Amino acid sequence: MPTILTGDRPTGPLHLGHYVGSLQNRVRLQSHHRQFVMIADMQALTDTEPAKVRANLLEVVFDYLAVGIDPVQSTIFIQSQVPELAELTVHFLNLVTLARLERNPTVKEEIRQRGFERDVPAGFLTYPVSQAADITAFKATLVPVGADQQPMIEQTNEIVRRFNALTGSSVLVECEALIPEQGRLPGLDGGAKMGKSLGNALALSASPDEISAAVRRMYTDRNHLRIEDPGQVEGNVAFAYLDAFDPDAAEVERLKSQYRRGGLADTTVKRRLEDILQAHLAPIRKQRAAFAQDPAGARNILLEGCVRARAVAAQTLREVRQALGIEYFA
Repeated sequence: MPTILTGDRPTGPLHLGHYVGSLQNRVRLQSHHRQFVMIADMQALTDTEPAKVRANLLEVVFDYLAVGIDPVQSTIFIQSQVPELAELTVHFLNLVTLARLERNPTVKEEIRQRGFERDVPAGFLTYPVSQAADITAFKATLVPVGADQQPMIEQTNEIVRRFNALTGSSVLVECEALIPEQGRLPGLDGGAKMGKSLGNALALSASPDEISAAVRRMYTDRNHLRIEDPGQVEGNVAFAYLDAFDPDAAEVERLKSQYRRGGLADTTVKRRLEDILQAHLAPIRKQRAAFAQDPAGARNILLEGCVRARAVAAQTLREVRQALGIEYFA
């Protein structure tokens, strides 16, 4: 079966952006793909306090299980518990220049967002190399990511080609990005990106009151002052969420036409959206609460997943060492 590598940083609860961007795809693909789901704690440590990373580790697992990721079909593991990934990263660092890392547009934008300027931690600057190690360790051919992560996949494939050319081998395999059709879900405030740290996200575990409050403050069209005024659908967050979650696409298109002509209140649009989100998130919240009652079970899932993941990564590392000629005592 084709192999998938995907994952998340444990810096807070997962939100609707994660759901639309990747979680839905993981659930859909796990039955006919060999899927590895990594909790990227080492990557999170490049810009997050260790206590926060540790506190959110099981929270991410609860979110995974609640949306339907099956630990039998998908191997859920912790990045730091597979030390082979760290050694692969060191080998790959020799294949990448500092200038190439600084040109990566995704990294440049994230450095700008965090205000690092020239004080960027070396671990953060080099995390695309670590990501390449994660992907290639499992010989993943598909990586579900948002469109903004495409440069990471390109850099991974550059490393693969350079390693294989250097060693005269075909040990590593190239991968391709699996980008969701829906595209990026905007933040509640209309920002291009939904993020836990940006305060514009709605968690999968949100309560009914939190969902109501989020929809009420959701950005629509600042020029749509009266019901009869024509409104703009493009850039309207409420309609972006209806596109993502409303099962009746024809009705959404009808509402868009009416909104553009005038005669449709923002409150009517938001009322429909709230009903849909409440219905969609209620079973996820219920499932999550049940899984959270058994933290020992979640830890066992992680332990078993780490054992399986490490066995695969160790085999790839042996092949890499042999290709480099440094498997001295095999």
